[in-house]
Amino acid sequence: MAVMLSRRVVLAALFAIGRICSIGIGAHAEPQSTDPLPSWNDGPTKKSILDFVAAVTKDGGPDYVAPAERIATIDNDGTLWIEQPIYTQFAFAIDRVKATANKHPEWKTQEPFASILKGDLKGLGSMDQAKRAGELLAERAKAAGVESCVFDRGGYQYHGRVKALAEGAREGGLVF
Repeated sequence: MAVMLSRRVVLAALFAIGRICSIGIGAHAEPQSTDPLPSWNDGPTKKSILDFVAAVTKDGGPDYVAPAERIATIDNDGTLWIEQPIYTQFAFAIDRVKATANKHPEWKTQEPFASILKGDLKGLGSMDQAKRAGELLAERAKAAGVESCVFDRGGYQYHGRVKALAEGAREGGLVF
């Protein structure tokens, strides 16, 4: 069974899942909130952000910024991006490894899990770790019945850790 997961397919699937989840289940779904920051508590910080966005997006206003000149930044947890420069998905994956480690005692000695559980994240960016991640990916894919895949690199060369991950997956038996 061959599987092709391009960026477009993954984003479309995530969008569809988000839409389905937002519809609600049951006869009486709750109405959608019009609050652009529904998870934020009302207060001066939220008001300041909303006022700023309103000012820079009001066409013709003195603080207007054209869409082409805007930069979107996302504050994940109340810190500045530079204070915790890792992708949100990576932080989530680390947290999930720690939360499920009690179900996998072998992770205490198996890399990259052992490093995560020890709190040693510096080694996770190594070529060896990327290769091992590729091997684990192949193992999990084959266990799920996926024997081959297409690596969509979007027209770019792949090298470094991405290349090591792909080589690890090939060595793990996944056919590209």
